[in-house]
Amino acid sequence: MTKARTRIQEKNSSAILDAALDVFSLHGFRGATLDQIAEVAGLSKPNLLYYFPSKEAVHTALLSRLLDTWLDPLRALDPAGDPAVEIMAYVRRKLELSRDFPRESRLFANEILQGAPRIMAAIEGDLKHLVDDKVAVLRGWMDQGRIARLDPYHLIFSIWALTQHYADFDVQVRAVLGEGHDPFAEAGDFLDTLFGRLLKP
Repeated sequence: MTKARTRIQEKNSSAILDAALDVFSLHGFRGATLDQIAEVAGLSKPNLLYYFPSKEAVHTALLSRLLDTWLDPLRALDPAGDPAVEIMAYVRRKLELSRDFPRESRLFANEILQGAPRIMAAIEGDLKHLVDDKVAVLRGWMDQGRIARLDPYHLIFSIWALTQHYADFDVQVRAVLGEGHDPFAEAGDFLDTLFGRLLKP
């Protein structure tokens, strides 16, 4: 039987993962070091190693937690709901994730750019199975004439691209827009219009 963690152990583990998120999202997996993570967490390196035996273990823990967060909005797409409402709600949830979890988005993007060596099994497993399930839902709506006929996989890819961009390229977006703009509010209005027209049967 696994012993329950104490409050201080939970606090330290959480501090390590939060620090690692900062370091990995800034430097990528290859550029990050355990020393950097320990320093940001305010712990010694031996103390960090008590909780996580390697940089790979810290990274894997972060990615596992992140994948669940990233898949939740797609899981929420309800086959019994109104198609346009469900898809637009998914777009909004993805945009909110980019706004609220930019470090996590960049962590995921960095992992994918490296060929997904530590998360490929999950991509080929849970993520693919979920996307396949939702593609079947989208095709059903298209067959019923309730939304326009589009390639459902590329519809999902386009939603990912048009929402996660605002987290992964935040510096570029804000530099181009200039002062006085709220990229996420403006993006939400634009995406409502774009997908509303795209999905209209």
